[in-house]
Amino acid sequence: MGNCNGLPSTPSYLRPYDHSPSSMSSSSSPHPPRRPQPQPSHHPPSSSNAGRVLGRPFEDIRSTYTFGRQLGRGQFGITYLVTHKKSKQKFACKSIANHKLINQDDIDDVRREVQIMHHLTGHRNIVELHGAYEDRHSVNLIMELCGGGELFDRIIAKGHYSEREAAKLFRQIVTVVHNCHSMGVIHRDLKPENFLFLSSDEDSPLKATDFGLSVFFKPGEVFRDLVGSAYYVAPEILRRSYGAEVDVWSAGVILYILLSGVPPFWGENEQEIFDSILRGSLDFSSDPWPSISNPAKDLVMKMLQQDPKERLSAHDALNHPWMKEDGEAPDKPIDIAVLTRMKQFRAMNKLKKVALRVIAENLSEEEIMGLKEMFKSMDTDNSGTITFEELKAGLPKLGTRLSESEVRQLMDAADVNGNGTIDYLEFITATMHMNRMEKEDHLYKAFEYFDEDKSGYITMEELEQALKKYNMGDAKTIREIIAEVDTDNDGKINYDEFVAMMKKGNPDVLTNRRRR
Repeated sequence: MGNCNGLPSTPSYLRPYDHSPSSMSSSSSPHPPRRPQPQPSHHPPSSSNAGRVLGRPFEDIRSTYTFGRQLGRGQFGITYLVTHKKSKQKFACKSIANHKLINQDDIDDVRREVQIMHHLTGHRNIVELHGAYEDRHSVNLIMELCGGGELFDRIIAKGHYSEREAAKLFRQIVTVVHNCHSMGVIHRDLKPENFLFLSSDEDSPLKATDFGLSVFFKPGEVFRDLVGSAYYVAPEILRRSYGAEVDVWSAGVILYILLSGVPPFWGENEQEIFDSILRGSLDFSSDPWPSISNPAKDLVMKMLQQDPKERLSAHDALNHPWMKEDGEAPDKPIDIAVLTRMKQFRAMNKLKKVALRVIAENLSEEEIMGLKEMFKSMDTDNSGTITFEELKAGLPKLGTRLSESEVRQLMDAADVNGNGTIDYLEFITATMHMNRMEKEDHLYKAFEYFDEDKSGYITMEELEQALKKYNMGDAKTIREIIAEVDTDNDGKINYDEFVAMMKKGNPDVLTNRRRR
């Protein structure tokens, strides 16, 4: 029987300490990481009532939320249980003290964590960020509350999982990796402590958290900073030249631990652990490995390949025979979040498309930074627009295969003004997550855009005027929209009808989750 005696309860946590290229060769080992000496921040001085991290006016979070007990503590912040004063809904609040953000890298890390969590919003296996607030003392991230504890603790309690249980959990972990990579994000610190159970139920979904070391990336981009946690760090990170494949390695280490209860690479100190990782030899002879199936061992080996080019991708891992439920492929194809959003957008009526554009125009920088990075990576000639050819070349890089006619349909849907290309705002509009419509102020701004005379109704004339700007205001379209949206048949659209239309058919938007 494998056990967790060898698994440390507080694995070493490494932060970036050098952003310069390293001359380290593959045969040499790095020195144990050390924290850099604090440098003064070069961030431009913020105005007295604006935060230096989020760059917007201070907000008093305690006027909206009541703070309760401490849930956890990290290097930079403390996580509290908080309760929304009006709705009484409970959340987790990660409170990052401003005085601990000493240099510009620290500030950039927190800002990027907020941007990435907004970017990845809506995935079943990723902790949801509900809002980010900054006051004079701290940056506060309001997140979904996961009451089921860490995966780490369940491994300790169980010793190790049966293959069926391990496969069920591990599918969720690899789904997170696949989603991150398809959205242009590398997590860089995957470990059992960073996966939380939503509840204490045995079949509770698993949620990835702590995106403090995550980065946006473009295909082929090389990173050199030494980050991660000792037992889970990929060999190419130690060699200071790596890409998204490092997450697959870390996931492979987690799988080895799920199945055996001990980490695959061991040492008395960090240096010995790093040496073991660089040697890369796997022990499949000790218990319980002789009784573990060959397909399970095959998947572990393919995810823990020393050469990242030989390593399985997250997509390939999800299609590995061991990962398929009862040997069968999963019911649903593995879809790409941005592609799903574009397909949803394509099915919307024209009023909704224009309303979403108004919402997109009013999103904060941190909410759209991830989509901005994706747009830039597709806009290969830096023209400020995406052509059909660029879209056709860009979508496969996200890990999806589409026929030319499917790409054309998505292009036509996103190209709201019909000029043959997708501009930046059109891209954001077609790919933003629908939970942006939970915010009442977003919906109201969109309604006001159409309701020019501020009568409280959108008339046929106002609808025609607004849609004509996008070459959509033909009589047939207007009639169809009114017939669909005007439920009380008075020939115009009131605010409640507008909100119902905006939320209809969006699986991601639940009315009772709306923030007040």
